[in-house]
Amino acid sequence: MAISELQVNTLLKSVIDPNTHKDIVTSKAVRNISIHGQDVALEVVLGYPGRTQFALIKKMVEDALKALPGVGKVAVEVSTKIVSRSVQRGVKLIPGVKNIIAVASGKGGVGKSTTAVNLALALAAEGASVGMLDADIYGPSQPTMLGIHGRPESRDGKTLEPMEAHGLQVMSIGFLIDAETPMVWRGPMVTQALEQLLNDTRWRDLDYLVVDLPPGTGDIQLTLAQKVPVTGAVIVTTPQDIALIDARKGFKMFEKVGIPILGVVENMSTHICTKCGHEEHIFGSGGAEKMAVDYTAEFLGALPLNMGIREQADSGNPTVVAMPDSRIAEMYREIARRVAVKIGDLAQDHSNAFPKIVIQNT
Repeated sequence: MAISELQVNTLLKSVIDPNTHKDIVTSKAVRNISIHGQDVALEVVLGYPGRTQFALIKKMVEDALKALPGVGKVAVEVSTKIVSRSVQRGVKLIPGVKNIIAVASGKGGVGKSTTAVNLALALAAEGASVGMLDADIYGPSQPTMLGIHGRPESRDGKTLEPMEAHGLQVMSIGFLIDAETPMVWRGPMVTQALEQLLNDTRWRDLDYLVVDLPPGTGDIQLTLAQKVPVTGAVIVTTPQDIALIDARKGFKMFEKVGIPILGVVENMSTHICTKCGHEEHIFGSGGAEKMAVDYTAEFLGALPLNMGIREQADSGNPTVVAMPDSRIAEMYREIARRVAVKIGDLAQDHSNAFPKIVIQNT
C-alpha cells in the first residue's frame, strides 16, 4: 500500500515540539516531504535556534514515521531559519540585523548584564548569529564580561567594525574610552552616543542583537523605544519587592511604546549553600512569577544566586562558555530558546520587501 503525504502529515501532528509546545505541522515546521515508494524523507525547519534540540526532534519525527504501515527508509533533516520580525511602526530595520532583543531592569544590581551576556552566548550556542550592544554608556560592563581588550577598527573612517569574543559581535562605549574615565554627559549626548554605536557599527548578518540596557526608564530607554527597531524586551529582576517595584515600571514603559515583552527572568532566585546544600530564598520567592501573571507575560525562568556565575563573568568567560555542560548553562539555553520562540511567534517583517510592479497594456 502506497504511503501518502496526508498520512505523513496526520502522523506528524502527534509530534509536539518541546520548545514551542505546538505540533510541528501546525507550526509549519515540516517542509519538502518526499515519498518514493515506501521511503519517506522530509525537513523540519525550526523558527528558532535549537542546535542542542536537533537530535531529539529528529528522533521524535523518525519514531512517529516508523508507525506508518510498511514504511521503508526514513530520512529527516532538522535545521533552523531565523527571519526578521515586526517592530515599532515607522522605525526601519538596521542593516545586518534581523531582530533586536532589549534586556532591561528597573534598577541596578539585579544581574541584568550577566543575564544579557549569557542570553547572547546561549543563542549563539544554539546556532544563531548573535551580536551584543552594551548600551550602558555610564557603566559599560560587557568588555570585562567578555574579556575584550583594545579598540575597534574603522576601515572607511566612518563606521566601526564590531569587536569579537566567544563567537559574538560586540560593541560598547567601553572600547572607546579608558576604563577609569567617567562619562560626564547629559542626556542628549548619551542618546546620540547610543545611536552612533548602533547605527555606525558594521554588524554582519545577525539573527539577534542583544542590547544590554542601563537600569531605569530614562533617556536611553526612550531613545531605544522611539528610534531603534526593537523586536521585544526581556525584563530581569530579583524576587525582592524593591526590585519588583522598579521592574514593573520598566514593564509599563515598554508596554506604552508598543514593544512586546518577551518575558520575565528572575535572577538570584535561590541560594544553595556550597557546604551543607541548604537552599534558601535570600531575596524572597515567587515575585517575578507573580509579576508575569499580573501582566500576562511569560515567566522565562529562575536563575540561582551562584558564586560561579559572578566569578566567570568577572573573568571574561561567562557561564555558558566556561561551563557549557553545567545545569546553569542549560538554564540559560532554555531561557534563550523560549525568548527565540516568542520572537518567532511575532508577525514577520516585510518592510524590506519590494512591491511587485506589473506593467500591463490598457
